[in-house]
Amino acid sequence: MYLALLVIFLQCSEICTQERVFTFNAVHIKVQPSVKVKNGAPMSIICHADISKSTDFNLQHNITVFKDEKLVFMSVSGKGDARYEVPMARSSHTGDYRCVVEANGKKRYSDSLHVWVTGMTKPILIAEKKEVFEGEVVKLRCELPEEVPPLHFIFRKMKMNSKPKEKLTYELQRNFSVIEFPIEEGDNILQFDCLGKRNVKFEFETSEPSNRTLITVKEPFIKPTLRIKPSSNITEGKEIQFECSTVVAKMRDIEIMLLRNKTILSSVRDQTTLKYSAVATLEDSGEYLCKVEEGKASKIATRNVVVTELFPKPVLTASMNKLDENKELTLSCSIKDFQNASFSILRRNSNGGILLRNSRNFTTRAKVNDTGLYICKAEVNRIVKESKPVMIQVYAPVSMPNISVFSGLPEVVLGKPLKLTCCLKMGTPPITFTFYKGNKAKKEIVTNNTCAVFLDEDIKQNDKGQYKCGARNHHSSGMKTSKILNITVIVPIRNISLGSVPYGEVEDGGETAFLCSVKEGSWPILFRIFRKTDRDVLLFERSEHADRVMWQKKEMSRQDTGTYYCIASNRANVSAKSHPITINVILASWQKGVITAFVLIPIAGVVILAVWWFWCKKKNAKGPSMEMSRSALATNSTSEKLSRQHDGDYYSGSGYIEDGENHMKSTDENKGPDLESAEVEYTEVEVSTLDPHRAPVQKGTETVYSEIRKANNGKVFEIDKQCITWLCSSFVTVC
Repeated sequence: MYLALLVIFLQCSEICTQERVFTFNAVHIKVQPSVKVKNGAPMSIICHADISKSTDFNLQHNITVFKDEKLVFMSVSGKGDARYEVPMARSSHTGDYRCVVEANGKKRYSDSLHVWVTGMTKPILIAEKKEVFEGEVVKLRCELPEEVPPLHFIFRKMKMNSKPKEKLTYELQRNFSVIEFPIEEGDNILQFDCLGKRNVKFEFETSEPSNRTLITVKEPFIKPTLRIKPSSNITEGKEIQFECSTVVAKMRDIEIMLLRNKTILSSVRDQTTLKYSAVATLEDSGEYLCKVEEGKASKIATRNVVVTELFPKPVLTASMNKLDENKELTLSCSIKDFQNASFSILRRNSNGGILLRNSRNFTTRAKVNDTGLYICKAEVNRIVKESKPVMIQVYAPVSMPNISVFSGLPEVVLGKPLKLTCCLKMGTPPITFTFYKGNKAKKEIVTNNTCAVFLDEDIKQNDKGQYKCGARNHHSSGMKTSKILNITVIVPIRNISLGSVPYGEVEDGGETAFLCSVKEGSWPILFRIFRKTDRDVLLFERSEHADRVMWQKKEMSRQDTGTYYCIASNRANVSAKSHPITINVILASWQKGVITAFVLIPIAGVVILAVWWFWCKKKNAKGPSMEMSRSALATNSTSEKLSRQHDGDYYSGSGYIEDGENHMKSTDENKGPDLESAEVEYTEVEVSTLDPHRAPVQKGTETVYSEIRKANNGKVFEIDKQCITWLCSSFVTVC
């Protein structure tokens, strides 16, 4: 029974589970009335879920609305729809919306929908003050309620018959902005307003203007008045008076100034009137300005003044502007078409001028110290006018110039420039110097000094080096010329070489001559000869008025073997180095003879001993062999005699040979194997034949060869050992 109930329960659960299956087909989002909504109008964001179900059952939905990825609305409903109501849309509601529907662990997103709330709220403008003084500032605050930053603000200042002035600000984190507007001269009744701007999808949207705020401007003082007496047109020498005045609302740091051509002539502080007077001169013509300042407020009044010339400027003339020393100089001062004036002649200096004479004319004997600027002054009715300055130059004659080389010595290195100076002990600048090379003028120099410098860069080896200079100024004495300066051209050392006699090899104890020579170079020349070591060693040094030098080294030793070179230099201060040569010090002839004697005599002794030893060895080997030969020959002779006596028949020589062979064989057999390696010698033996009258035998000489063995090895070894011992002791003694 229980089992049946369990089965029924499981089946029912499975049926129930199958009946509650659902799926999201889509999720939609829309806005009413449209995606563009006017500012202040109602707006609805509707989210709808399209769901398919296996059966009709109640499904709870979680619906969430996001604006720019921020949660703005959430709803839980058994229906597939949700509505986000905005009663009054503002620009802050502009953005990208989307909704998310979640049910039983399943979630679905809608597409993104952009909603644009057109128009902005009207900004509110507040002014800190309603009344301000000129020179002060007015502080304004513009706010955009219910708007979200970043925002742009535009402030406008308006006055009648004038174009509005604007100021722009940008706020990143606030929906309001505060600025200050300066109140300028001439501002009286001002109006201010402001506007807001924002950026939507790269487009700017502007709000309507704010409320207008009226600001009343009060003057701290009235515009000043500038009066001139006697009038704006006046003649030189008369007194002119200026008066500048104003009316102030409150005496507070008021300052009045009088200016001419931007130069302040006079000023007063905390007063309402300024007075200034002066004797009119031609330079007083121009625009005069009266300026009143208090804080940042300022007002001005201007007048032009024309001063008529009473008399023209005097003119100073000189009898001569350039003259010789001790000549007469006359200065005259005059005014065209005007005689009634007081004249004075002055010499100008750093302090103004030195009075020479209160007169129209001045005459003096000129001295060099009288050189300078001269002026004259003329005075009429307290008006003093000054002439243009006149330059007077008094010249002393030039002395005889002296030409010299800048470096001091009258010489120059070939290839380098020559620097010459020409100086005077006396002479008034400007002085013209002329340099001559030979008889040709090379250069002309004008200077305010008594010395001039000349640079000759065209130096040649065959130049005669005759220079002179001339000097002149505006003195009537003319040019004076220096003495001739002779310059020596120093030729640097070139093509240096080093040689030796003998060259390459020299015997120990012998002499060697070193020759160091140059092809080019001015004398004297300093020659130095070195031998290369770890630190080069100076062997020889001599200064010669020649292009070569010879140095003889008397006794050369083995330590003198090495590499040699020479260096030559002269006053050009440029050293030249030769190619190195190598000297080998070898043995002298007598040294070679001694060495040869010590080497060859022992060798000759050894050779003689070797020959003697060989002869001894050979002689010892021949002794036994010769004895055996003589023994055999005697036996043959005896046999022959016996044969002739007893038989009388002919015996051939072969029988003798056989006997000899038998004898030798027996001997060999007795000696055994020791004789196997013995040397074999053949001896020619002459055998006499029988008398032909006694037997019919052929007469002739037969040659019999017999082997002769050398002496046994033991005896030979003893002889060899003795000879070798004697030979070695003799060689050691000689060495």
